[in-house]
Amino acid sequence: MGVIKGLEHLKEPCEVTVVSDSRYIVDALEKGWAAKWRANRWMRNKKDKALNPDLWARLLDLCQKHAVRCTWVNGHSGHVENERCDEMAVAAAARPGLPPDIRGVQ
Repeated sequence: MGVIKGLEHLKEPCEVTVVSDSRYIVDALEKGWAAKWRANRWMRNKKDKALNPDLWARLLDLCQKHAVRCTWVNGHSGHVENERCDEMAVAAAARPGLPPDIRGVQ
């Protein structure tokens, strides 16, 4: 959600480097996994559905609007911006009134 919200705040098409400690996010975008899931009607393979297709669709649409590259960093390794993002994510998750996480819903 952090990547989606960050890209949604951009007012015009931009060149963006997403730095993340999530290998899943980085690989899904850089290796084209998410695009394949969408092309295969949100199936990861013949029997497994992709989780959170609504969020992946939003992210893929934003990646079409912007020129997005992803870079992976090791989490909790002293990368200043990544450590700050982790702090903000933990604080946001602890706030009351957070909408439910409905996994796998299309």
